[in-house]
Amino acid sequence: MLELVKHMLEGIVEDKDAIAINVSEGEISITVAKDDMKRVIGRSGKTAKAIRTIVRAAASRKGEKYNVNIVEVE
Repeated sequence: MLELVKHMLEGIVEDKDAIAINVSEGEISITVAKDDMKRVIGRSGKTAKAIRTIVRAAASRKGEKYNVNIVEVE
């Protein structure tokens, strides 16, 4: 699942080195550079919703369940 999320984010953000993904029990936390946050969330949250949908679909194929959280860097 980690590779899938990383691949999607690398296509969206400009600062690929700032991508941090933390996978814990049933939860994936994504952190990106502050300037890329708008890109990851998208208009009205559509990009973030699409990321969550793809992760849920891929996880369900493996019999798993993940929630995706996008963490804002201060």
